[in-house]
Amino acid sequence: MSFTDTAEKAWGKPLPDWIAELARQCDGGTQRKAAERLGYSAGLVSNVLRKSYAGNMAAVEEAVRGAWMGDTVTCPAMGTIPSDTCLEWRRRAKKFAPTNNHRVRMFRACSMCARNQKEGA
Repeated sequence: MSFTDTAEKAWGKPLPDWIAELARQCDGGTQRKAAERLGYSAGLVSNVLRKSYAGNMAAVEEAVRGAWMGDTVTCPAMGTIPSDTCLEWRRRAKKFAPTNNHRVRMFRACSMCARNQKEGA
């Protein structure tokens, strides 16, 4: 059974566009590789495709749309960036790590960003 078949069984037809894209990426490679690209575990991706993930589904959708569907956001520090890149920086901003100037800059920008306050990561 393909990942698309699994998703259709759980979500019904037609699939939400981002679920269809996630399933296509898993079918075209591996679930693990798709999960790594998104910054999540393969188990989480499996649960999303099976519609049994109880966590922040909006964050997963944002990651899929940014990684493979071309969605962008306007970052106060970097300008226009893919939405999955924004999500990755918001995750990193939860903990300060002065490893380089860019990371410090992004920590400050993400910590004050309305998008981070509103949506979380």
